[in-house]
Amino acid sequence: MTTVLKSTAVKRGGAPGRRHAVGWLYAAPTALFVLTLFIVPLVLVLQMSASDWPLLRGNQGWNFPDNFVEAFDHRLFWQAVGFTVLYAAIVTVLLLGLGLGLALLVQEATRWKSLLRTAILVPSALGLASAALLFYVLYSPQAGPFAWLMEATGTTFLGTPTGALFSTVFLMVWRFTGFYMLLMLVGLNGIPEEVYEAGRIDGASRWQNFRYITLPLLRPTIALCLVLSITGGLLAFEQFYILTAGGPDNSTMTVVQLIYGVAFRGQNDLGLAGALSVLALLALVAINAAQLRAFRRPKEEN
Repeated sequence: MTTVLKSTAVKRGGAPGRRHAVGWLYAAPTALFVLTLFIVPLVLVLQMSASDWPLLRGNQGWNFPDNFVEAFDHRLFWQAVGFTVLYAAIVTVLLLGLGLGLALLVQEATRWKSLLRTAILVPSALGLASAALLFYVLYSPQAGPFAWLMEATGTTFLGTPTGALFSTVFLMVWRFTGFYMLLMLVGLNGIPEEVYEAGRIDGASRWQNFRYITLPLLRPTIALCLVLSITGGLLAFEQFYILTAGGPDNSTMTVVQLIYGVAFRGQNDLGLAGALSVLALLALVAINAAQLRAFRRPKEEN
């Protein structure tokens, strides 16, 4: 009997050692990718954060925790943190609100449904850097289509801190609303129609169906959108680097821009930049963990 079982196992997948080798072979590309593009850079950043590491002279020795103390004392650190949090909050509220609203509209629409979906999704196909360059031209007081308006009013879209912030927010909403609409639409389509039918039989209004059926069953999708939007907002770089370069007067300086400037402009200090990067990573992990825990808590209590 044992001989028969062994022969059957060999016929199905070969010896256990061979099956394990094949499994490792399939996993090797992904493992190599993660090791090369995540683990190795993470270890290098941790080493930089605890070292005196000028850009052009390399590692000059350990100095932990001096880089972290200097990071908190940097003249632009708290300003960049405050602006980044404000920007992430505004973008998250707008993207989730508009994404859910458009998903409900597209789901309910019977005519022009395909046209609406396509029109809203088209900006998502454009790269963020390309979209930022496009809006840079649109906002230009010399070559942009609104140059006459800026000349008449004596102001520019990017010339004031508030104008620069909301001009960039408009770019991000235009670029990413379709993507979040698609995520919300997938979540909405996953809700069984029988649940809504039961609500209608019980006399629930459209608002009650939305509040007590749609939103609770859409929690996993909303959690995913929150994680993506908040993470993207806190790691904002390209849009501000292209549109405002942190100006005017460093009023649109994000944390990632500050890290880039410390590492490659001005101070050329990779050690301080590494410390700032570690702090940003820890903040992201803590924020995302808190979000996921908040969305899972009601389920765990039940």
